[in-house]
Amino acid sequence: MLSRLNSKEVAPWLFLSPVILFALVFFVLPVGFAAYVSLTTWDSLTPPRWVGAKNYQYLFATDPVFLKTLWQTLYFAVGTLAIGVPLALLVALAFSKVRHQGAWRVAYTLPMVTNIVAVAFIFTFVLRQTDGLLNRLLGLLGLPGPGWLTDPRLAMLSAILVFVWMELGRNMLLFAAGLGSIDESYSEAARLDGASEWQVFRHVTLPLLRPTVLFVVITGFISGMSYFTLMLVLFPGTQGGPSRAALTTGQYMYQMAFEDLRMGRASAVAYVLFALVFVASLVQLRLLRRGGMEAP
Repeated sequence: MLSRLNSKEVAPWLFLSPVILFALVFFVLPVGFAAYVSLTTWDSLTPPRWVGAKNYQYLFATDPVFLKTLWQTLYFAVGTLAIGVPLALLVALAFSKVRHQGAWRVAYTLPMVTNIVAVAFIFTFVLRQTDGLLNRLLGLLGLPGPGWLTDPRLAMLSAILVFVWMELGRNMLLFAAGLGSIDESYSEAARLDGASEWQVFRHVTLPLLRPTVLFVVITGFISGMSYFTLMLVLFPGTQGGPSRAALTTGQYMYQMAFEDLRMGRASAVAYVLFALVFVASLVQLRLLRRGGMEAP
């Protein structure tokens, strides 16, 4: 009996052991090592030398670029939400009332499955100042074409618009699922009471859609804060375009680590970014509970 009990207790751990081993090797150990490296100075060629919190002090007190990249990363994340979330909700509402929804869903999910590098190269061609497709169309209308990727005032906005296009399909799918889960009887009851379509949306649909909206907002913020590949292709190199106007914290961390070989400072940047994303995740859990959805 004892041997049977022991085997029942051990069996689940045996089945879980590959996953646990994978998590230890590829998550726990790297995270712990990065925490240690963030408190050292290390060029990846010589042994690390302990410096304590000096890397963090340098980032916030001395580094002239880090705080700028942090602000620009926040601007990018918030900008993509301010444009992308209302647009995705509006289009999801429009598509919820059309026929052949399956075909439309295939169409607007194509950006999700398209390679990010390929998308960035396509938009590089579209947004070029001299012979870009967008500026050629503006030229046909007699309008001057600005430097979408070369003007410091427009570089970040251009990146935001490309990212919004890439995330539109994902957000629309989430909103479509949320709209599909709302019982039509609530809307019908409101219409019978004399509510207009705008009042039905504002007082019935939107409150019931709140958990989905919060999920899209928080996950979109986390995605925007940690995005890297799109910027690297739209603005070749790690300088973030003209006057570093589109340099994000992820690019700056990459530059520190693999160009300047300042692994300690790069790890400190990673942990500052991790702290911001972690706080956003806690906010997500709290808001989801308030919205009537129990977080797992």
